[in-house]
Amino acid sequence: MFMPLNPTAAPAGRGQSQAIDLVRKIDRIDGHWQPRVVAEMNDYQFKVVKVKGDFPWHVHADTDETFVVLEGELKIATRAGGGEGGERVIVLRAGQMAVVPRGVEHQPSADAEVKMLLIEPQGVVNTGDGAPGARTVANDQWI
Repeated sequence: MFMPLNPTAAPAGRGQSQAIDLVRKIDRIDGHWQPRVVAEMNDYQFKVVKVKGDFPWHVHADTDETFVVLEGELKIATRAGGGEGGERVIVLRAGQMAVVPRGVEHQPSADAEVKMLLIEPQGVVNTGDGAPGARTVANDQWI
């Protein structure tokens, strides 16, 4: 199990009933591909993250995943299950979002740093359903 060096407990209000400056929160994150929770709604978490380079191909069999780009340009390569439909790339720029449906293998990447918001159910492993890897981070790390 991957544990954060300095875990931050969820605030009492879970980020509700307040303004949250997403970019300012992201600027507090050291490194890339280190998502941090900023709020919860029902069983969903809102996570901010800085990304650069390629993330491993992965799949979430049981949930959709939402990407909202705040700054920069994100590419999300997708592959349809079973080899049907081939590979395609979604390009997102600041102010744009995309939902990757459950069961669709995908690989986010960014040539330059991107700041974004992820929306996904609590407990989703960032590297998907496979074995943990070098980019797998512990869940429920708040900032």
